[in-house]
Amino acid sequence: MDALADLLSGVRARGALFSRSVMTPPWGLRFDHTSPLTLVTMVRGHAWIAPTDAEPLALGPGDTALLRAPGPHTIAHPVDAPVSCTVVDADLCLGPDGTPLTEEAALGARTYGDSLEAPDLLLSGSYEVGDDLGPYLFSALPPVLVVPADECYDPLDAMIAAEVACPAPGQQLVLDRLLDLALITKLRAWFSLPGVEPPAWYTAMGDPVVGRALRLMHNRPAHPWTVAELAERCGISRAALARAFTALVGTPPMTYLAQWRVCMAAERLRTTDETVDTIARRVGYSTAFALSAAFKRVRGTTPTAHRRGDPVTSPASTALP
Repeated sequence: MDALADLLSGVRARGALFSRSVMTPPWGLRFDHTSPLTLVTMVRGHAWIAPTDAEPLALGPGDTALLRAPGPHTIAHPVDAPVSCTVVDADLCLGPDGTPLTEEAALGARTYGDSLEAPDLLLSGSYEVGDDLGPYLFSALPPVLVVPADECYDPLDAMIAAEVACPAPGQQLVLDRLLDLALITKLRAWFSLPGVEPPAWYTAMGDPVVGRALRLMHNRPAHPWTVAELAERCGISRAALARAFTALVGTPPMTYLAQWRVCMAAERLRTTDETVDTIARRVGYSTAFALSAAFKRVRGTTPTAHRRGDPVTSPASTALP
């Protein structure tokens, strides 16, 4: 497994908020919720994304935008159109006067707007819960990014639109999995765009030596890796691996491994009932004490405090390079 696959395996949609907005200009749609990530696809028509403190970005037919971190974000046509609807959560949309929209605004399940024949059709899906692995991925992304339609032919958009329009048993589960797949394909397309600077670990995966070292660590994180063993497996000297790894990834091999182990431990602490000692052994530490020391060094807190959700009093850097 590679670094991107590992990171995305911990970002899973659960009860994602999906909606179709069908509108006639002028209109403005404001996302004002706490979702860590929202995908917006312009199925037809045009619009502009107006992030806070940033220049508007144009959306054309088939373009997809990824909005990282909580809102607010406004999507409008034209760019200066007043907000006609504010999405607060899955069950609450507010009108221009701040009052909840009535059922008159609904055009069917998860569908809102003027008319099904309106020229602008916007499809959105938002993650409701962020896992501990999520911040490591999201920290590599700008607040708003756009994947042009001609850079990523993706039949998933049509599948999502069809599923939203036709409720059936298990619909939420199907939509959650489709959103996960859409996220993967859009991110891969965006990372390959000219002018985009992918995170260091993503670029390093393409290097025949450093990429192999990364895959070895991700495939067997609990193995007692040393730089010497990694170098031997990669067919290079220890010093040469250390130099190449640090140059491409931005951190030495053992530092990266410690960060990744703590990342995996943090996710298991929040999503399982396993003891700290069991989790420690799963991610490569011999005892709970050893994991606690690494956790404190990397995250600025202890595994037990992290599991309780206590605030971090001495924050450390938690993002992979």
